[in-house]
Amino acid sequence: MYLTYLDSNSWLIDLEHTRILLDPWLVGDLVFGGAKWLFRGYREAPRTIPEDIDVILLSQGLEDHAHPETLKALDRTIPVIASPNAAKVVEGLGYENVTALEHGKSYVWQEQVKFKALPGSPIGPLLTENAYLVTDMVAGKRLYYEPHGYHDATLKTEPPVDVVITPLINLELPLVGPFIKGQESALKIAQWLKPQVMLPTAAGGDIEFEGMLLSVLKAKGSTEAFQQMLTEKGLKARVIEPTAGDRIAIDLEPSIA
Repeated sequence: MYLTYLDSNSWLIDLEHTRILLDPWLVGDLVFGGAKWLFRGYREAPRTIPEDIDVILLSQGLEDHAHPETLKALDRTIPVIASPNAAKVVEGLGYENVTALEHGKSYVWQEQVKFKALPGSPIGPLLTENAYLVTDMVAGKRLYYEPHGYHDATLKTEPPVDVVITPLINLELPLVGPFIKGQESALKIAQWLKPQVMLPTAAGGDIEFEGMLLSVLKAKGSTEAFQQMLTEKGLKARVIEPTAGDRIAIDLEPSIA
């Protein structure tokens, strides 16, 4: 398994025979609802769009997961697996092969990769987006992804996974608390799924942010402190801090489950 971090929530996942582009924001600015004064993410130069993408995987319909400008730049014939909310976004952009996965449902792509959708991040009072369990059916490896740190209790009954991608630090707003949950939430999923490797997502990479929201947004914790938390709990997961743009070989022990 190889992982390439592409900033924010964006990843390229190379499995045995499948390339998955996850929650891509590669070109243009990141703005929510056109409100640049509130929040704007940008980079000095766009990311190169990866070649030979087999599947686009989208966890949410918000712009930092289903980024419209990036999706317009990608080949609309690439199959998309998405939350129902994100599926509406790509269907509106003319994508030809879209599979909307509701919570608890699975989809097998070409007998090589199984995607299982689980409840993930709540977006408002009536919408909960997707987390995913991704199983490489060729290599027998499993990956779990949830970009805001909301982990459904049904994961307690899942067999161990090899890799977890989720926030490892908190991003907090005054009076509201963490809207991106790392630390204790990430420790909980480590105890449930017993991964070999954990990687942080949701913040970082070669990007800059500006806007009113930044003046009140607070980060709490660090990857080093989280690794210490794992050690103190007797968990063997190792934390890898990715460098944006670098392709990381994820060395894994043979699965015991």
